[in-house]
Amino acid sequence: MSTPPTPLKRTPLHDIHVALGAKIVPFAGYEMPVQYPTGITAEHKAVRESCGVFDVSHMGEFWVNGARAADFVNYVTTNNVAALAVGQVHYSTILNDRGTIEDDCLIYRFADKVMMVVNASNAPKDYQHIIRHAGAFGVTVHDATEEMTLLAVQGPRTASILQGLTATDLSTIGYYHFIEGEVAGQKAIISRTGYTGEDGFELYIANASAAPIWNALMATDQVTPAGLGARDSLRLEMGMALYGNDIDDTVTPLEANLAWLVKFPKGDFVGRSALEAQKEAGVQKKLVGFTLQDRNFPRHGYPVFFGGEPSGIVCSGTMSPTLGIPIGTAYLPTVAAREGTQFEVEIRGKRVPATVTKPPFYKHASHL
Repeated sequence: MSTPPTPLKRTPLHDIHVALGAKIVPFAGYEMPVQYPTGITAEHKAVRESCGVFDVSHMGEFWVNGARAADFVNYVTTNNVAALAVGQVHYSTILNDRGTIEDDCLIYRFADKVMMVVNASNAPKDYQHIIRHAGAFGVTVHDATEEMTLLAVQGPRTASILQGLTATDLSTIGYYHFIEGEVAGQKAIISRTGYTGEDGFELYIANASAAPIWNALMATDQVTPAGLGARDSLRLEMGMALYGNDIDDTVTPLEANLAWLVKFPKGDFVGRSALEAQKEAGVQKKLVGFTLQDRNFPRHGYPVFFGGEPSGIVCSGTMSPTLGIPIGTAYLPTVAAREGTQFEVEIRGKRVPATVTKPPFYKHASHL
């Protein structure tokens, strides 16, 4: 007898998304809004030019408690947690013993604990993967994913709009920093990281605070609800990796252009020896950005060729709403991973020319 499928989860804002006419799709075990009636392009444009809000409550949050919380997270991730000041955030990767990527994550350092923010589809696996090491460090790891709502408010006008809803001086929160405060009278961890290339803030809040804060944002008449479609096109314009497309457990950070997240001098960490061996032997492939000529639309899974030989598939691809050109990512042999290198993408049986282009594809003057 076959096992019935696991029912999809819903975020605390699900009914609000439905009432707004959002197109709801299955994503990472959740029913998530992929777009609203205005459409992906309009939502994308709102974030680039004004302010958009994403419900990303499907993301996973782990609280690590104990005197050696920072040491533990330092061991199960590649970046150097010891270098983080209290109130600071950094991007990192979680590796397995083969040195390949189990997940990418954000690490938040508090005075007495650490928060790890992981991808929704990987959260259960990540928890099991890291908990094995908790005993050696005398820490506890609590999966708080079901208890927290996460809103990402993004765009050049975000700071001025959000400032009207909080007594916290947002100008004191630097890029990749956070503070504990209130928004619309609700307790919130307010951070300034972002996955769009624009200025913006993330609000980590209790589920009960989700509707009050969402409604307060909407009441400003200056914030556009945005779905996963716009989130994907925005992050790709900035060359930011998406787990399951650009990175997964078949590639290492050295191959995925994430070597800057690997801090060998910090000491031992899961996957270190495998990465050292790869570094010594030489990295054979690299993730590259590319553009196509004309109006060809590169999609995930399209075959890629270099020198007439297969070189995997398109990892991410779209028609850039901001630039109006086709953009994407793919893995090529390291020798080919240079800006300007020509290769081919097969689209509907025809191979079309592609050019290696260093991300970000979209460049503008900003706080970054």
